[in-house]
Amino acid sequence: MSDLEVRQLRYFVAVAEELHFGRAAQRLDMAQPPLSRAIRDMERQLGVRLLERTTRQVSLTPAGEVLLRDARTALEAVAAATRRARHAGRPEPVLRLALKADYDGGLLPQIVAAYQREEAAFPVELVLGGRGEQLPALRDGRADIALLPAPFDGHGLDVEPLLTEPRLAALAADDPLAARRRLHLADLVGKVLPDGTPADRGGLPQTTAPAGARDRELPHSEDHPSLAGTRPRHLDLAQIFSLIELGSIIWFPPVSVARRHPRPGIAYRTVSDLRPLTLVLAWPQETRSPAVAAFVRTATAVAAATGPIDHPSSDAPTAGRTLADAP
Repeated sequence: MSDLEVRQLRYFVAVAEELHFGRAAQRLDMAQPPLSRAIRDMERQLGVRLLERTTRQVSLTPAGEVLLRDARTALEAVAAATRRARHAGRPEPVLRLALKADYDGGLLPQIVAAYQREEAAFPVELVLGGRGEQLPALRDGRADIALLPAPFDGHGLDVEPLLTEPRLAALAADDPLAARRRLHLADLVGKVLPDGTPADRGGLPQTTAPAGARDRELPHSEDHPSLAGTRPRHLDLAQIFSLIELGSIIWFPPVSVARRHPRPGIAYRTVSDLRPLTLVLAWPQETRSPAVAAFVRTATAVAAATGPIDHPSSDAPTAGRTLADAP
């Protein structure tokens, strides 16, 4: 039995995901008859049935379910290898750093400046993305190293802790809770975070997404009569701040982010039992790049020299006081 080709895997994945030969053929920009023949050839080649076909539907067999899982992994690996090879062959190489904007503990300018003095340094190219997008960038070859919050699924990665900093609750300045000196997670029952999850759960990243997490919406507009229309699921910082000021959501930014974004309509308050945020550097285990090693070495040295990030004095009881106003 000969090995399957990448082309065959792409054909099968398209059919297995669409469960419809016509839609799969359209997705692959090919005619349906040759696609059907290609799938039958795969089944003969493997000696197993991958799909059950009736006049009304197409479904996966147990063998097809296994192949779909592994074919996706194989295609992702091929795509990642292609990106890494092209990147390595660039005439002017760069170090691609994946991160979420502002999630650097305020240290990124210092780290990049110090890194550029290293003999093995490359110019740094930022791969910016939202929460949860750093790991895919590492795994599919779009980034060489990532700065991201723990915990996460670190399978196949090397990880180096960089810094740990407290998180605060960002809430509307006219929220009654803003008048309190100190909050607890139990005080936040009924409030939601930007991703729609309950605030009283603490809001740290999870190693695996909870069931239905991708389908969660923010509260409907009827819950907040001052708001109308559908809200985006993926919010940028300006959108998050606007929704906080309107009392639609709250947020748990790390102290370094809160310090950089004081706003009159937002109060930052300490939450006694809110776990801190730990930022780490992560990179593929197979990496042997001196540029990556130099970046890790430089970043950890800068973080160690800077020292821990402490809670600011954000316990003032006056609603509406921001971090900048706190003594």
